[in-house]
Amino acid sequence: MSERTLETLSFDNTYARLPEAFYARLNPTPFNSPPYLIHANQLAAELIDLAPEQVTRPEFAELFGGNVLAPGMEPLAMLYSGHQFGVYVPQLGDGRAVLLGEATNERGQRWDLHLKGAGMTPFSRDGDGRAVLRSSIREYLCCAAMQGLGIPTTQALCLVGSDDKVYREQVETGAMLVRMAPSHVRFGTFEVCYYRKQYEHLRTLADYVIDQHFPYLRNVDGKYAKFFTEVVERTAQLIAQWQAVGWAHGVMNTDNMSILGLTLDYGPYGFMDDYDAGFICNHSDHNGRYAFNQQPYIGLWNLSCLAQALLPLAEKEALKAGLETYQPLFEREYQKRMRAKLGLVETRPTDEELVRDFLGLLQGSHVDYTIVFRELGTFSSAKDGRNDSLRDQFLNRERFDEWASRYRDRLRSEDSRDDERRGRMNRVNPKYVLRNYLAQLAIEKAQQKDFSEIDRLFMVLQTPFAEQPAMESYALPPPNWGKHLAVSCSS
Repeated sequence: MSERTLETLSFDNTYARLPEAFYARLNPTPFNSPPYLIHANQLAAELIDLAPEQVTRPEFAELFGGNVLAPGMEPLAMLYSGHQFGVYVPQLGDGRAVLLGEATNERGQRWDLHLKGAGMTPFSRDGDGRAVLRSSIREYLCCAAMQGLGIPTTQALCLVGSDDKVYREQVETGAMLVRMAPSHVRFGTFEVCYYRKQYEHLRTLADYVIDQHFPYLRNVDGKYAKFFTEVVERTAQLIAQWQAVGWAHGVMNTDNMSILGLTLDYGPYGFMDDYDAGFICNHSDHNGRYAFNQQPYIGLWNLSCLAQALLPLAEKEALKAGLETYQPLFEREYQKRMRAKLGLVETRPTDEELVRDFLGLLQGSHVDYTIVFRELGTFSSAKDGRNDSLRDQFLNRERFDEWASRYRDRLRSEDSRDDERRGRMNRVNPKYVLRNYLAQLAIEKAQQKDFSEIDRLFMVLQTPFAEQPAMESYALPPPNWGKHLAVSCSS
């Protein structure tokens, strides 16, 4: 891999070649006070061939803090609409973000660089276009957490701070986050064309997305329906991964759904502490529309909105057939991941019941989801094996004993070896996740200009399945105050 400097980064913006109905051209609004680098993601920098020492240069914060532009950048705010909490909103768009352009690496891969917190745009809807340090840290760290877990996500290249004041519920300092993805096109990008009856623009957008990201469909008959089926598949797999790891998005509006099946827009997200199927991570979600156990259904609902938007391009029956693949695909992917979390190798008809009953035990005893699955790897399948440490996490020990007996029989029936099984389980059951209270501790230190906790958390989250003895405290259950943090869309 050739290593590039800031001056030799290669930028383009193919999205700017689309008709101007898709965006508004504008430059980022610089901070009034000098920007400074809070943290940079070297793994993301490698994706665009940027040499490691480049992130420490003052010019790095200037470029990715919105003060200067590089040759080839054509900044724009993307237009989209979407269904927010089930209600269609005719115009949304990048209200505080600017697509700087695409950085191309030597392998020909293109990465959108999207500057979040870049100031007002025509789509700001009375907002100030800024992002606060608090929310920027949460998104930066969760991008790293999802990447470490192997869950498709936008990347975060860097976090740039400023002493500028931003007004939310209180006065806070501003920040800019540079996020990366092959594309930031959303379900809502298609919806805005459909509901405005701009069907030629709809076709142009679909052709662009297929050409850039699904090139094998370019010359296929019925390519738009096949493209939709691909999106269905990616979305089903993504949400199965969310469910298996115990993560809730919080705002699954159609404008927050990636056409590439990436986790997009980190606002009031949450990794579960004590298992609760009805976990609501968004303080603003008063009716629980986006509760944890609703996410699979909402994924299907959002895909139906996308199918509606594609009706001018594809046969209704073909789109319906694509939509009907979602539920069985999701179930298959979710059950596969849950079997792996239980250390099961074979597929049996009783597996779904075994998973469901274990989750019911967790719910009834308020057991920590991440910790218990990690500890389940220590389960002894010997007839006289004792599992006291695991058993003591449950209030109803008799119910646990009954489940453990079935689980032991299941393991022994496939000749499972405990040591080998534990190794497999530790590769799918993380020891470390980004609990909300950990993010809050990093935020509180950063607000005092101490960024050390961001760095420590970032390092831990890059390898969440590994034993990290020096970081053991990050694997502990949260203190009581940490279980009751209110996180809203402004977070």
